[in-house]
Amino acid sequence: MREYLLTLCITAAVTYLLTGPVRKFAIVAGAMPEIRARDVHREPTPRLGGIAMFFGLCAGLLVADHLANLNEVFAKSNEPRALLSGAALIWLIGVLDDKFEIDALIKLGGQMIAAGVMVMQGLTILWLPIPGVGNVALTQWQGTLLTVALVVITINAVNFVDGLDGLAGGMVCIAAAAFFLYSYRIWYSYGIEAAAPATLFAAILMGMCLGFLPHNMHPARIFMGDSGSMLIGLVLAAGAISITGQMDPDALALFTGSEKAAVHQTVPVYIPLLLPLTIIAVPTADLVLAIVRRTWRGQSPFAADRGHLHHRLLEIGHSHSRAVLIMYFWSALIAFGALAYSVNSASMWIVLGIVFLSAVGLVLLLLPRFTPRVPVWAQRFVPPRYRRRRRAAAAAVAMEAGAPQGTRQVPHESGERAPVTAGVSGVNGATAIGPRSRFLDRR
Repeated sequence: MREYLLTLCITAAVTYLLTGPVRKFAIVAGAMPEIRARDVHREPTPRLGGIAMFFGLCAGLLVADHLANLNEVFAKSNEPRALLSGAALIWLIGVLDDKFEIDALIKLGGQMIAAGVMVMQGLTILWLPIPGVGNVALTQWQGTLLTVALVVITINAVNFVDGLDGLAGGMVCIAAAAFFLYSYRIWYSYGIEAAAPATLFAAILMGMCLGFLPHNMHPARIFMGDSGSMLIGLVLAAGAISITGQMDPDALALFTGSEKAAVHQTVPVYIPLLLPLTIIAVPTADLVLAIVRRTWRGQSPFAADRGHLHHRLLEIGHSHSRAVLIMYFWSALIAFGALAYSVNSASMWIVLGIVFLSAVGLVLLLLPRFTPRVPVWAQRFVPPRYRRRRRAAAAAVAMEAGAPQGTRQVPHESGERAPVTAGVSGVNGATAIGPRSRFLDRR
């Protein structure tokens, strides 16, 4: 455990220290695209944060290779080299996209090639434990297609959810933490060395996200861009593939009897194995809904819009930070709920706890819909959003003043524009800026 923690800390430190210079490089290189209709930030922000995350990945793998116990992972398995090869390719494609905005189909092809590179080096799914059937061995083509599909789905799920400051990095960090605890339990408790690469990947992934998040939390100073979101999606998929396709489920030997009965009785243990996307269930659901929504409208599944889950949270009335925290909450509930159920599925308290936390999450989700009337004497003790009379009076005064200089027009859902004083935070949770940006107009 200490060596995993050391690898995590070094990865986080390298990523954190390199993010500042990478930000300056992105500004000089002009990797600051214009604000698009679907963006929620109010000023051009540099991308290319994935450069720092990739070097953090390289540092983590290099340190792990020189540690006594983790060195066996590199000696007995080719999976770390396969991960580094696929990560380098997908990172290069992401850097080019952050700078030049390459076509979506080209990115999809690059994702498939990166997954194929990992498959060629041995990081692939060999068999699947299916309840009631047993261990199903896959042919080479079946394993390759399933591996490529899992990698592409995970990469795009993480990429689609990267729409708010700190959202993708935090959600992937939560998923990696749950996955690390599960794979470490398989490796340490049952003595299965095949789970060691997945444990190492999860520790490095946590370090990459933790090192980048201080620069990416709202208001973000730099975005990870596609070079970062696709990279962490690939690392997460690699860990799931490693522990799913390389570990023999019979090695757990939890029950005696026939193979079918053993697999059927140990379904809770196989939940993270069979359904690795449960740890990123929220981004996956967002991905599926986006594809259905765009296809229904006759658009390309890769066409950008403002219909993602985080956009809907802002439309409901949540601030930027609260929308991110709500997404964190649901990701942690699903990931750690599946982890707890896999440890002890017979406990009713786990199920009741998950149900209770789900109810709390629904209340937090719909909180802006509830605006109770607060007496005048109690308005000073409640948040400003509940002070209806003062807010209405301030809005009326601003409208009568005719929006003087120093105010900024912010569109509402009804199509009207209400004046908002520059420098005041609260516009869809983003920080409002003045009429002049501190970045030069490169057009």
